Amino acid sequence: MKKRIIALLFAALPTLGFAEVPNYEWQSIKVDLTDKAALQDGARTFANYCMGCHGAKFQRYERVADDLGISEELMMENLVFPSDAKYGDHMKASMTPDQAKKWFGVAPPDLTLVARVRGNDWVYNYMRSFYVDESRPFGVNNVVFPNVGMPNVLVHLQGVQTVGTAQVQAVDEKGKKVFDPLTGTPLTKESDNELTVLPKTGTLTEAEFDQKIQNLVTFLAYSANPVKLQSQRIGTYVLLFLAFFFVFAYFLKREYWKDVH
Repeated sequence: MKKRIIALLFAALPTLGFAEVPNYEWQSIKVDLTDKAALQDGARTFANYCMGCHGAKFQRYERVADDLGISEELMMENLVFPSDAKYGDHMKASMTPDQAKKWFGVAPPDLTLVARVRGNDWVYNYMRSFYVDESRPFGVNNVVFPNVGMPNVLVHLQGVQTVGTAQVQAVDEKGKKVFDPLTGTPLTKESDNELTVLPKTGTLTEAEFDQKIQNLVTFLAYSANPVKLQSQRIGTYVLLFLAFFFVFAYFLKREYWKDVH
Protein backbone atom coordinates (compact mmCIF):
# COMPACT_ATOMS: atom_id res chain seq x y z
CA MET A 1 0.00 0.00 0.00
CA LYS A 2 2.80 2.41 0.94
CA LYS A 3 4.54 1.72 -2.37
CA ARG A 4 1.37 2.62 -4.26
CA ILE A 5 0.99 5.89 -2.37
CA ILE A 6 4.63 6.83 -3.06
CA ALA A 7 4.19 5.97 -6.74
CA LEU A 8 1.10 8.17 -6.96
CA LEU A 9 2.94 11.05 -5.32
CA PHE A 10 5.79 10.82 -7.82
CA ALA A 11 3.31 10.64 -10.67
CA ALA A 12 1.67 13.83 -9.43
CA LEU A 13 4.92 15.80 -9.14
CA PRO A 14 4.98 17.05 -12.75
CA THR A 15 1.40 18.28 -12.42
CA LEU A 16 2.10 19.97 -9.10
CA GLY A 17 5.36 21.50 -10.29
CA PHE A 18 4.04 22.93 -13.55
CA ALA A 19 0.60 24.09 -12.42
CA GLU A 20 -0.54 27.52 -13.51
CA VAL A 21 0.28 30.39 -11.15
CA PRO A 22 -2.64 31.82 -9.10
CA ASN A 23 -3.73 35.33 -10.11
CA TYR A 24 -1.54 35.26 -13.20
CA GLU A 25 -2.93 35.44 -16.73
CA TRP A 26 -1.38 32.30 -18.22
CA GLN A 27 -0.69 32.56 -21.95
CA SER A 28 -0.83 29.60 -24.33
CA ILE A 29 1.00 29.45 -27.65
CA LYS A 30 0.97 27.27 -30.74
CA VAL A 31 4.37 26.17 -31.99
CA ASP A 32 4.84 25.64 -35.73
CA LEU A 33 7.90 23.46 -36.38
CA THR A 34 7.56 24.03 -40.13
CA ASP A 35 8.19 27.78 -39.75
CA LYS A 36 11.87 28.02 -40.71
CA ALA A 37 12.01 31.78 -40.13
CA ALA A 38 10.77 31.37 -36.55
CA LEU A 39 13.20 28.50 -35.94
CA GLN A 40 16.14 30.49 -37.29
CA ASP A 41 15.26 33.53 -35.19
CA GLY A 42 14.83 31.31 -32.13
CA ALA A 43 18.20 29.67 -32.76
CA ARG A 44 19.82 33.11 -33.03
CA THR A 45 18.23 34.22 -29.74
CA PHE A 46 19.34 31.00 -28.04
CA ALA A 47 22.92 31.33 -29.27
CA ASN A 48 23.19 35.02 -28.41
CA TYR A 49 21.46 35.13 -25.05
CA CYS A 50 21.26 31.62 -23.59
CA MET A 51 24.41 29.73 -24.52
CA GLY A 52 26.67 31.84 -22.36
CA CYS A 53 25.33 29.83 -19.41
CA HIS A 54 23.11 27.08 -20.84
CA GLY A 55 23.95 24.46 -23.41
CA ALA A 56 22.03 22.15 -25.73
CA LYS A 57 24.52 19.32 -25.46
CA PHE A 58 22.35 16.76 -27.22
CA GLN A 59 22.27 18.92 -30.37
CA ARG A 60 24.98 19.51 -32.92
CA TYR A 61 25.60 22.74 -34.80
CA GLU A 62 25.65 20.80 -38.07
CA ARG A 63 22.30 19.11 -37.44
CA VAL A 64 20.66 22.41 -36.51
CA ALA A 65 22.06 24.12 -39.60
CA ASP A 66 20.84 21.34 -41.91
CA ASP A 67 17.37 21.17 -40.37
CA LEU A 68 16.85 24.93 -40.25
CA GLY A 69 18.25 25.70 -43.71
CA ILE A 70 21.31 27.62 -42.50
CA SER A 71 24.54 27.43 -44.47
CA GLU A 72 27.71 26.27 -42.74
CA GLU A 73 29.34 29.67 -43.25
CA LEU A 74 26.44 31.59 -41.68
CA MET A 75 26.20 29.08 -38.85
CA MET A 76 29.87 29.38 -37.94
CA GLU A 77 29.89 33.17 -38.23
CA ASN A 78 26.68 33.99 -36.37
CA LEU A 79 25.68 31.10 -34.11
CA VAL A 80 28.95 29.43 -33.06
CA PHE A 81 30.78 31.66 -30.59
CA PRO A 82 33.37 29.45 -28.86
CA SER A 83 36.52 30.09 -30.92
CA ASP A 84 37.59 26.45 -30.78
CA ALA A 85 34.16 24.96 -31.64
CA LYS A 86 33.81 22.94 -34.83
CA TYR A 87 30.85 22.58 -37.15
CA GLY A 88 30.11 19.05 -35.97
CA ASP A 89 30.45 19.78 -32.24
CA HIS A 90 27.68 19.58 -29.70
CA MET A 91 26.11 22.89 -28.63
CA LYS A 92 27.73 23.25 -25.22
CA ALA A 93 27.59 26.30 -22.97
CA SER A 94 30.42 28.82 -23.23
CA MET A 95 30.79 28.94 -19.44
CA THR A 96 32.90 26.23 -17.87
CA PRO A 97 31.66 24.18 -14.88
CA ASP A 98 34.23 25.89 -12.64
CA GLN A 99 32.99 29.33 -13.68
CA ALA A 100 29.38 28.26 -13.15
CA LYS A 101 30.12 27.05 -9.64
CA LYS A 102 31.94 30.28 -8.81
CA TRP A 103 29.24 32.63 -10.13
CA PHE A 104 26.01 30.70 -9.52
CA GLY A 105 26.96 28.04 -6.99
CA VAL A 106 25.77 25.36 -9.40
CA ALA A 107 25.92 24.80 -13.15
CA PRO A 108 22.84 26.09 -15.02
CA PRO A 109 20.78 23.23 -16.52
CA ASP A 110 21.12 22.04 -20.09
CA LEU A 111 18.16 23.21 -22.19
CA THR A 112 18.03 20.58 -24.94
CA LEU A 113 14.94 18.92 -23.48
CA VAL A 114 13.47 21.78 -21.44
CA ALA A 115 10.45 22.28 -23.75
CA ARG A 116 9.68 18.58 -23.59
CA VAL A 117 10.01 18.37 -19.80
CA ARG A 118 8.42 21.67 -18.80
CA GLY A 119 6.11 22.25 -21.77
CA ASN A 120 6.08 25.02 -24.38
CA ASP A 121 3.60 27.19 -22.47
CA TRP A 122 5.64 27.02 -19.26
CA VAL A 123 8.85 28.13 -21.01
CA TYR A 124 7.00 30.92 -22.83
CA ASN A 125 5.40 32.32 -19.67
CA TYR A 126 8.61 31.91 -17.67
CA MET A 127 10.71 33.93 -20.12
CA ARG A 128 8.14 36.76 -20.12
CA SER A 129 7.67 36.93 -16.34
CA PHE A 130 10.86 38.38 -14.86
CA TYR A 131 10.35 41.45 -12.70
CA VAL A 132 12.46 43.78 -10.54
CA ASP A 133 13.14 42.45 -7.03
CA GLU A 134 16.08 44.06 -5.27
CA SER A 135 16.04 41.39 -2.56
CA ARG A 136 17.25 38.77 -5.03
CA PRO A 137 20.97 38.24 -5.86
CA PHE A 138 20.57 39.41 -9.47
CA GLY A 139 17.91 42.01 -8.71
CA VAL A 140 15.08 40.11 -10.42
CA ASN A 141 12.48 37.50 -9.58
CA ASN A 142 9.98 35.53 -11.64
CA VAL A 143 6.23 35.07 -11.25
CA VAL A 144 6.23 31.59 -12.79
CA PHE A 145 9.39 30.42 -10.98
CA PRO A 146 9.57 32.30 -7.63
CA ASN A 147 13.04 32.97 -6.22
CA VAL A 148 14.66 32.06 -9.50
CA GLY A 149 18.47 31.99 -9.46
CA MET A 150 19.23 33.53 -12.87
CA PRO A 151 19.39 37.10 -14.21
CA ASN A 152 16.96 38.46 -16.78
CA VAL A 153 19.22 38.28 -19.82
CA LEU A 154 16.54 39.70 -22.14
CA VAL A 155 15.79 42.81 -20.07
CA HIS A 156 17.17 45.22 -22.67
CA LEU A 157 14.79 43.73 -25.25
CA GLN A 158 11.67 43.53 -23.09
CA GLY A 159 12.36 46.45 -20.80
CA VAL A 160 12.29 46.76 -17.01
CA GLN A 161 9.23 44.94 -15.67
CA THR A 162 7.54 45.40 -12.30
CA VAL A 163 4.85 43.38 -10.52
CA GLY A 164 1.95 44.63 -8.43
CA THR A 165 -1.74 44.39 -7.61
CA ALA A 166 -4.28 45.59 -10.15
CA GLN A 167 -7.83 45.07 -11.36
CA VAL A 168 -7.87 42.92 -14.50
CA GLN A 169 -10.54 41.48 -16.77
CA ALA A 170 -12.05 38.32 -15.28
CA VAL A 171 -12.06 35.17 -17.43
CA ASP A 172 -13.68 31.77 -17.08
CA GLU A 173 -11.99 28.35 -17.06
CA LYS A 174 -11.76 28.41 -20.87
CA GLY A 175 -10.04 31.80 -20.90
CA LYS A 176 -13.10 33.71 -22.19
CA LYS A 177 -13.90 37.14 -20.78
CA VAL A 178 -16.72 37.22 -18.23
CA PHE A 179 -19.49 39.85 -18.34
CA ASP A 180 -22.28 40.83 -15.96
CA PRO A 181 -25.41 38.99 -17.17
CA LEU A 182 -27.65 41.97 -16.31
CA THR A 183 -25.68 44.99 -17.45
CA GLY A 184 -23.28 43.36 -19.92
CA THR A 185 -20.33 45.20 -18.41
CA PRO A 186 -17.00 43.36 -18.07
CA LEU A 187 -16.34 41.78 -14.69
CA THR A 188 -12.96 42.38 -13.06
CA LYS A 189 -10.87 40.65 -10.44
CA GLU A 190 -7.87 41.62 -8.35
CA SER A 191 -4.55 40.20 -9.54
CA ASP A 192 -1.48 40.07 -7.31
CA ASN A 193 0.84 39.17 -10.19
CA GLU A 194 0.09 41.92 -12.66
CA LEU A 195 3.23 42.59 -14.69
CA THR A 196 3.96 46.03 -16.14
CA VAL A 197 6.84 47.02 -18.41
CA LEU A 198 8.12 50.52 -17.74
CA PRO A 199 7.82 52.71 -20.86
CA LYS A 200 10.89 53.22 -23.06
CA THR A 201 13.09 50.77 -21.16
CA GLY A 202 13.23 48.09 -23.85
CA THR A 203 14.22 48.04 -27.52
CA LEU A 204 11.21 45.91 -28.60
CA THR A 205 7.50 46.53 -28.36
CA GLU A 206 5.41 44.12 -26.30
CA ALA A 207 4.20 42.33 -29.45
CA GLU A 208 7.72 42.10 -30.87
CA PHE A 209 9.12 40.72 -27.62
CA ASP A 210 6.33 38.15 -27.30
CA GLN A 211 7.06 37.01 -30.86
CA LYS A 212 10.77 36.82 -30.07
CA ILE A 213 10.04 34.55 -27.09
CA GLN A 214 7.64 32.42 -29.11
CA ASN A 215 10.37 31.93 -31.73
CA LEU A 216 12.80 30.94 -28.97
CA VAL A 217 10.30 28.40 -27.62
CA THR A 218 9.78 27.10 -31.17
CA PHE A 219 13.51 26.41 -31.43
CA LEU A 220 13.58 24.75 -28.01
CA ALA A 221 10.58 22.60 -28.99
CA TYR A 222 12.45 21.53 -32.13
CA SER A 223 15.62 20.91 -30.12
CA ALA A 224 13.73 18.66 -27.70
CA ASN A 225 12.50 16.46 -30.55
CA PRO A 226 14.28 17.16 -33.87
CA VAL A 227 12.63 14.19 -35.62
CA LYS A 228 9.05 15.07 -34.68
CA LEU A 229 8.04 16.21 -38.16
CA GLN A 230 9.72 13.20 -39.74
CA SER A 231 7.95 10.89 -37.29
CA GLN A 232 4.61 12.51 -38.12
CA ARG A 233 5.20 12.03 -41.86
CA ILE A 234 6.15 8.38 -41.36
CA GLY A 235 3.09 7.89 -39.16
CA THR A 236 0.88 9.34 -41.90
CA TYR A 237 2.39 7.01 -44.52
CA VAL A 238 1.89 4.01 -42.21
CA LEU A 239 -1.76 4.89 -41.61
CA LEU A 240 -2.36 5.33 -45.35
CA PHE A 241 -0.71 1.99 -46.06
CA LEU A 242 -2.82 0.25 -43.40
CA ALA A 243 -6.00 1.81 -44.79
CA PHE A 244 -5.04 0.70 -48.32
CA PHE A 245 -4.09 -2.78 -47.09
CA PHE A 246 -7.35 -3.09 -45.13
CA VAL A 247 -9.38 -2.88 -48.35
CA PHE A 248 -7.49 -5.80 -49.91
CA ALA A 249 -7.61 -7.76 -46.65
CA TYR A 250 -11.37 -7.27 -46.44
CA PHE A 251 -12.07 -8.49 -49.98
CA LEU A 252 -9.62 -11.39 -49.52
CA LYS A 253 -11.52 -12.40 -46.39
CA ARG A 254 -14.83 -12.28 -48.23
CA GLU A 255 -13.45 -14.34 -51.10
CA TYR A 256 -11.95 -16.93 -48.72
CA TRP A 257 -15.04 -17.37 -46.58
CA LYS A 258 -17.75 -17.26 -49.23
CA ASP A 259 -17.40 -21.01 -49.92
CA VAL A 260 -17.06 -21.96 -46.27
CA HIS A 261 -20.34 -23.21 -44.80
